[in-house]
Amino acid sequence: MAGDDLTASESAILVVLMAEAREVLNTELRDRYHLDVRKPQRDKLTRLHYVASRKSGSTYALQLDDKGWVRMQGDLDFALRGASALGAALTALQTNLRDRVLARSGCATLAELFALTDVRASAPVPADPAGALTARVVSACRALADEPGAWVSLRRLRPFFADVPRDDLDEALRRLSREPGVTIAPESNQKTLTEADIRAALRLGGQENHLLAIGGE
Repeated sequence: MAGDDLTASESAILVVLMAEAREVLNTELRDRYHLDVRKPQRDKLTRLHYVASRKSGSTYALQLDDKGWVRMQGDLDFALRGASALGAALTALQTNLRDRVLARSGCATLAELFALTDVRASAPVPADPAGALTARVVSACRALADEPGAWVSLRRLRPFFADVPRDDLDEALRRLSREPGVTIAPESNQKTLTEADIRAALRLGGQENHLLAIGGE
């Protein structure tokens, strides 16, 4: 993170994608925010795994990647020559979102705070850490699913657990896979997998799995 040499403009791109908390077309970023993510910026942020991007028609679809959500938990440098007030405003906003607002929100990560749906568990959370993590996974999956039993990609799920070591989350997913009504499976059309999908996959049953589904109550 420190040493990634992000420019003020690249840091600002991460803030915008955090606020959107979804996949958004570069054309929409231009129309809504007058923000054009050019190829050098896109390539750099993708190489750092801060942003996931894919070709969509004549433009690119972008969203904050799992490491991007983790990066947002740290300090960003918005210093920009000739725009010190703007840089100060963005620094204050990002710092206080992380250090004050997040702590009061009941969310564990900025990904949860900016989620389009509430991913916090509505039922009492078990006292044991393993059970509590499993409850978070179930809650997040149900919030992200279009309907009970619908597939949710692990690429979409993982950013909500930026505060959890990957090995712990993988173990929680493996435990959950043994529960009734829970299915973890590979993507049937491997050609649709992005680099972010491949990185988010869970090794289970001798194969790489990309999707999670949890049935209704």
